[in-house]
Amino acid sequence: MKTQDTSVFAVMLGPFAFFNAQKTKYLQIITSFMRWIAFTMMIILALIRISKGTGEGRPPVASLSGVPNLFGVCVYSFMCQHSLPSLVTPISEKKRVGTLVLADYILILGFYILLSFTAIFCFDSSLLYDMYTLNFTDNCDVLNIPWLRYFLGLFPVFTISTNFPIIAVTLSNNWRTLFHRDGGTYPWVVDRVVFPLITLVPPIVVAFCTHNLESLVGITGAYAGTGIQYIIPALLVYFGRRHLEPMMDRNAINKHQSPFRHAFWVWFVLLWAAFCLIFVTANIILNDTKK
Repeated sequence: MKTQDTSVFAVMLGPFAFFNAQKTKYLQIITSFMRWIAFTMMIILALIRISKGTGEGRPPVASLSGVPNLFGVCVYSFMCQHSLPSLVTPISEKKRVGTLVLADYILILGFYILLSFTAIFCFDSSLLYDMYTLNFTDNCDVLNIPWLRYFLGLFPVFTISTNFPIIAVTLSNNWRTLFHRDGGTYPWVVDRVVFPLITLVPPIVVAFCTHNLESLVGITGAYAGTGIQYIIPALLVYFGRRHLEPMMDRNAINKHQSPFRHAFWVWFVLLWAAFCLIFVTANIILNDTKK
């Protein structure tokens, strides 16, 4: 059944990668609105069950066995930063942009805390699905309204269906930029077929090969996420500063300078990335040996 679902998803949404995506403002607004509704519903429903004293979660105070996986989750949760450019770019007066970014992160942290703590006290951890919304579709004690259960069950499908075409088109354009040819263009087949295909094939193959969301989150969050979010930005900052040093006056004052301007923070980020990779790799190996 899962293989059939993957096939339907690929057939229905895959062709969008061969086109261009423009004017996605309203699509993103609708997606964001649905996310707010789903998150709020899950938090409220879990709180209602906990307040009635029927919560099944009995989490331990601490569990050292979960530390390795924590690093992968931390890296993955930091994906919230990908929305920052869309917040900062439209702002013409950037004097208070730091306050806006801080408020954005506090809001995200609040949602993470509410979702996480209500989940661990509402549901038995041994029966908790990796896809959190499924816990509300299979348990009538939490939600007994059929159409709301269908909404939460299909919520991941809605969000992925709207995001996948946009991300696929963006990645295809990135391939074109990466392999840009000075003074010429690629043949139509390469530009319109090959680039979209190398964008579509890897995720579809992964979807056919595994349905273990925990492993996918750990691997993508640890390896791809660490490179994208930690290693590449740190190296860009390091080499960017080295490139600008001969061009700028040492006494020049940058009014936009970061409080983390010291080189220590660059090396700290790289060290943190190394720890994330080590711990998540250890977690993956230990989990495989237990099976």
